[in-house]
Amino acid sequence: MRSVNPSIRREPAAVTDRRRHQRVKVNVLGRCMLEDRREFPCQVVDMSPGGAAVMIPAVARLGERVVAYLDHIGRVEGRVARLIDGGFAMTLSMTDRKRDKLANQLTWLANRHILNLPEDRRHERFSPRNPFSKLVLADGTELRCRIIDVSPSGAAVHLDRRVEVGTPVILGVMRGRVVRAFDEGVAIEFSIVHELDTLKTFFS
Repeated sequence: MRSVNPSIRREPAAVTDRRRHQRVKVNVLGRCMLEDRREFPCQVVDMSPGGAAVMIPAVARLGERVVAYLDHIGRVEGRVARLIDGGFAMTLSMTDRKRDKLANQLTWLANRHILNLPEDRRHERFSPRNPFSKLVLADGTELRCRIIDVSPSGAAVHLDRRVEVGTPVILGVMRGRVVRAFDEGVAIEFSIVHELDTLKTFFS
């Protein structure tokens, strides 16, 4: 009889276990970087301030360090705790202050009904082949930035300095405003929803 190594046993995503934090079913898209620095699109299907279930088109290793940039949430990191069908469950590593902030973000998202809306699903996100651009502030200051991803309604960018939420900006030629700040950058909401082909022309 063939033995099964329990360290690679896959469990269904709906399995219940003892968790310190209550998880919320979500539909959050983003990008995920594994320990070998390969990046993949990902989808978080449930999340709490302590962990998340991540769907990803790649195989991760138990204990592997993962960094993810998630829509509406920003940058999170942690380690793979369990393999599930189509992805993995990860524990999140953060300070108590950031954990409290994440709890508030999850509550805000649920209350605002942002998750599972058709608008979120139809706004395809992509990462430009050349991710480097400039961000122009209202006073004319130009900041070099790296675009993490972009969609018809906005973009996430990496910056070396802090920009306050609500600041009007121009990313390339797209006007918008900063709607969220995270550890390594900001999320920008464009003034209008652009055509995807137009975006791919400007951010190619």
